[in-house]
Amino acid sequence: MRKLLVGFLASAALGLLAGSASAEDKALAIVVKGLDNPFFEQINLGCQKWNNENAGKGYKCLYTGPASSADEAGEIQIVDDLLTRPDVAAIAISPSNAPLMAKLLKERAPKIPVMTIDADLGKDDAALRKTYLGTDNYLMGVKFAEHLQKLKPEGGTICLQLGNVAADNINARAAGTRDTLAGAKGTDKLTGQNGWTEIAGCPLFTNDQADLANQQMADTFTANPDLDAFVLEGGWAQFAPQAYAQVTDQVKDKMASGKLVIVAGDTLPPQMEALKAGRSHVQVGQRPFEMGYRAPTVMLDLIEGKAVEPVIYTGLDECMQETVDSCIAK
Repeated sequence: MRKLLVGFLASAALGLLAGSASAEDKALAIVVKGLDNPFFEQINLGCQKWNNENAGKGYKCLYTGPASSADEAGEIQIVDDLLTRPDVAAIAISPSNAPLMAKLLKERAPKIPVMTIDADLGKDDAALRKTYLGTDNYLMGVKFAEHLQKLKPEGGTICLQLGNVAADNINARAAGTRDTLAGAKGTDKLTGQNGWTEIAGCPLFTNDQADLANQQMADTFTANPDLDAFVLEGGWAQFAPQAYAQVTDQVKDKMASGKLVIVAGDTLPPQMEALKAGRSHVQVGQRPFEMGYRAPTVMLDLIEGKAVEPVIYTGLDECMQETVDSCIAK
């Protein structure tokens, strides 16, 4: 009798587990380059807001990524794993290494909708995703250049700081900056066009690491005391506020006089504090919270077969020291 009772209870427990599993929400996955980057945490906050507003509707926004933004292989592995999970209904990827991610998607040929967020695949691989949601990165680079032209109308020596070598979004920003300063599309290097010249050793590649970004800046300022402009195509160095403050302390007089101009990407709270403190001249900000909030809805539209534009831009905020309190869109 006891054996029968135990068997009945075990069967009942399995039945409950099966029932709960079948009732679980389907995942709308967002995979970012790294969980160590505060920019991506804003995407997570948008994702969680969507979850709070859509509880019990059968879908849940799942935010994930490798621990380190420098772990390109780790991001590939996470996407590969998600593509095999039966509970994942769609996926939005911010590819750290665009060609490597495209290779995986070609090999896996996923049956679920795949989109990109924040960073896109290369133009030749755009057909591998249904849509891109995020910043017009080329335009962001253009905005950097337009502000530089106002602050340094005669041009000067310049250094661009980028992320990973194969990050399509950051490379697009650099292209926008160079093309605009040079006045010609397809400019690979600034070599005197309109007075602008990239110094030896630049561009710099941070591999999305804040400590490396700050060290690169410090080394560049020391080796090039007459540098006219430094462009952070992403906000890496500023994501470590104390280190960034120490680095900019060594050039703060030059920045105050306008001899050295620093233009940077993103407008997270520590970056806006840096702008207020005169540690940068311009911040061109993306809207990561909006990306994270909108992505699940876009993925649902793709699942349901609705028409979705191949590119969905989320806009930019342009902030200067004199507009720091009112420049970010609400």
